[in-house]
Amino acid sequence: MLKRLNEVNDVEIKDVHDPAFASYGRIVTGFDCSELVSYMKKETSIPENGNVYKASVKELEAFDVIKQIETVCYGGMPIQAGYCNGRNTTYNGFEYHKGSELNLAVNDFMLVLAHTRQIKDNTITPRDAQVFWVPEGTLIEMYQTTLHLSPCRTCDEGFRCVVILPKGTNTPLSAEEKQKRDESKDPESVLLLQKNKWVLAHPERKPLIDQGAHPGLLGENKELHY
Repeated sequence: MLKRLNEVNDVEIKDVHDPAFASYGRIVTGFDCSELVSYMKKETSIPENGNVYKASVKELEAFDVIKQIETVCYGGMPIQAGYCNGRNTTYNGFEYHKGSELNLAVNDFMLVLAHTRQIKDNTITPRDAQVFWVPEGTLIEMYQTTLHLSPCRTCDEGFRCVVILPKGTNTPLSAEEKQKRDESKDPESVLLLQKNKWVLAHPERKPLIDQGAHPGLLGENKELHY
């Protein structure tokens, strides 16, 4: 798989097990995620176009392994478990959170990653990113300084990904919170789109731009092939 991905793309794609991933996150081991994988394959679908994202799914959060992850990986702080399924193939932009994100690859996908330190004047370009292949069944943690967005598919079917985050992340800001954001003199506030979600979108990524995301990904909206 990895060999083929590198043959059909003009950017290098590395295995998430490569040492280069260490500055972005880590491989998480010691958890039996088989029930999560089974649920995702049986109970969730991949849309015909685009992606579907659900921040919190009670059925996923009821599994014991999520409680274990909450205690061990988040030190007992409350978390949410949801999913992102889709057919994305383009970079589209970057987001980051204050707190790690865990992703479980229900099937193979690619992730486009960069570092928050690479943001200059609330902008970044695709050349600052690295692409990683995440094999099916792999659980990864992405640190809060890691820029990321939707996975990219590696097959016609699309991808399924369990997404674990601090509770409340990626939910709407209240009217009061929006007002405080808009009145802020902190330059980072321009990127705040939802609760615990800062975004730099490519201008062509209409769904994000329409939500009010900052058009901070400059240059070509690169596409990944498979």
